[in-house]
Amino acid sequence: MNERAPDGNNHRDMIIAQAVSKIFHLGDQTVQALDGLSLRIPAGQFVAVMGPSGSGKSTLLYLLGGLDHASSGEILVGGARLDGMTSDGLARFRRETVGFIFQAFHLVPTMTALENVALPGVFAAMPRDVREQRALQLLNALGMAPRLDHKPSQLSGGQQQRVAIARALFGNPPVIMADEPTGALDSRTGQTVMEMLRTLCTRQGKTVLVVTHDLGVAQYADRMIQLKDGRIVEDTLMAPKEKTDAA
Repeated sequence: MNERAPDGNNHRDMIIAQAVSKIFHLGDQTVQALDGLSLRIPAGQFVAVMGPSGSGKSTLLYLLGGLDHASSGEILVGGARLDGMTSDGLARFRRETVGFIFQAFHLVPTMTALENVALPGVFAAMPRDVREQRALQLLNALGMAPRLDHKPSQLSGGQQQRVAIARALFGNPPVIMADEPTGALDSRTGQTVMEMLRTLCTRQGKTVLVVTHDLGVAQYADRMIQLKDGRIVEDTLMAPKEKTDAA
């Protein structure tokens, strides 16, 4: 299933969520992580999602990225309707539309930096030379040329995050989603990572959605959304950002 946005939706909106709810059943307890949330994010906007622990930040990211299903409501990303999409359809959507960056990096420990970045090409059945050339270009652009043959255990936290960013960009997705991308990094490396994400938005027109608890991270965004108890309680446009030459 790969439905398009119905007539009347603004196709300049990359992400549309309408009355989205998510309920988790934990034993005999019911937890409502999102409660009828509606949201529109235009293409090319950098959005920071903030809120206290348990507010629904990561749940929202996972639903918008097709990593989980909403209990109710509609979600459209790039015109593709996610609710009701099959597992195969969601896998294709994630491969083609969204690049994910996680706090824990999720690199394969037995693979080199080059192999980790090229991994999405394996699932897409790309020839080895083609996928490795793409991975090489991305790692070079992120200043990782001297570390191509290094495994994650041989890289610093900042270097591992750069590899994770390169992997997220492998398929040139229009949307980048990051869950606490600087949480495991020192402040200087975290700043470098955020400047990279800012550049992807400003120079390449990527739509960037970052979940964070750090107000300093949110300052890189065009818009800051505050969640509480699964609802949007504040939605603020930030000051215009200057272009950066990072990344």
